[in-house]
Amino acid sequence: MRTVRDATSLHKAAGVTIDDEQASKHAHELFATRVPQAFLDRVAPGDLNDPLLMQVLPQAQELVKDARSSQDPVGDRDAIKIDGVLHKYQGRVLLVTTGACAIHCRYCFRRHFPYSDSHIGGQRLQAAMNYIKDDSNIEEVILSGGDPLSLSNAQLENITQQLCSIGHLKRLRIHTRVPVVLPDRVDDGLVDWLNRIPLPTSMVIHANHANEIDQQVTSTLHRLYETGTLLFNQSVLLKGINDSVDSLSALSQRLFECRVIPYYLHLLDQVEGAMHFNVDDHTARTLITELRQTLPGYLVPKLVRENPGQKSKTPI
Repeated sequence: MRTVRDATSLHKAAGVTIDDEQASKHAHELFATRVPQAFLDRVAPGDLNDPLLMQVLPQAQELVKDARSSQDPVGDRDAIKIDGVLHKYQGRVLLVTTGACAIHCRYCFRRHFPYSDSHIGGQRLQAAMNYIKDDSNIEEVILSGGDPLSLSNAQLENITQQLCSIGHLKRLRIHTRVPVVLPDRVDDGLVDWLNRIPLPTSMVIHANHANEIDQQVTSTLHRLYETGTLLFNQSVLLKGINDSVDSLSALSQRLFECRVIPYYLHLLDQVEGAMHFNVDDHTARTLITELRQTLPGYLVPKLVRENPGQKSKTPI
């Protein structure tokens, strides 16, 4: 599968012209461009304001300094207990399985995360397992990254086999954007792996706009649902992309058609380089209020912010 890996190639592939080509290249140098063709195929050619293109296009706004922003907006670094293990909340830990992602979203809250120093690859995996074994209060493990589905099926199998041997674990959760941006990755082997996991398993996908969910993605999500894996979605509220009732409503309804429950709508994690996507709290609350008047309650995601040091997400 072809992947676009630089700003100039992305401009050409999307059929757009950027006013400040040099600034776009500089933004790419600060945070590398990566867009799979499967995602690009859903972008309207020639439309700079396409809601999918805007999520991945390096732009001059990323170079603007903002005092509110941080390279670690959710306190991940303080939560690292050992390499690749983030322990923020009661009863659950997050494993940074890899730094690799199928797509690089420009608003990524981990765009500055020290992946080379903190992941569970290689010999670090055993230390991560020992950490979980030694804390009987840990009942749930979240596979994250990067994107865990960037790993091979054999690597995923090895991780989950070891996790499932830990008696006090009750749940497994997988955070991934892959089924949306690279649906071909969900192959027979991955489906078989999910079918064999004995722990109750949920998968939290990440889609921000209904246009991301084409027929191939729909088929992939149905296939995942048939494994018995519970499917949820988390979105980020992004200025100019999904900050309207119509956009959010269409996304929730499209997700439910695919057997996915809208779960979280995150206010932007104020990461350095992404503040042009920020939507203020008042606007966000108004959108959710109007969404509740439009949709049944189970299709309205929880509006939340992640604040460093807090014991849970903060409802807004």
